[in-house]
Amino acid sequence: MAGEPQDDCLFCKIVAGQIPATIIRETATTVAFRDISPQAPTHVLVIPKAHYANAADLAAAEPQTAADILSEARQVADQDQLESHRVVFNTGTGAGQTVFHAHAHVLGGRGMQWPPG
Repeated sequence: MAGEPQDDCLFCKIVAGQIPATIIRETATTVAFRDISPQAPTHVLVIPKAHYANAADLAAAEPQTAADILSEARQVADQDQLESHRVVFNTGTGAGQTVFHAHAHVLGGRGMQWPPG
């Protein structure tokens, strides 16, 4: 069921403390942690504590939590003193989503190309 922790979800296990992560921020609705395979000097994932398969499902069910993720992305950028940064939500395998728990990538600390690859 949407919103409920999933036994086979990596990010649900991080939220539950069952899998270690380098957590840098936590709120009532979100957790932010460093990506284990960073694609930029700063690469942080901001996730909702509730399980939703992707950003579209989260925004439809819990628009305030979706907004909380964007607010936390800003806080991460400020905390890491980024002059500029990119926030990316991948939705679906064709967009590169590999963990099916909604999450935002906060990337910064290097120049970014457009269009993204």
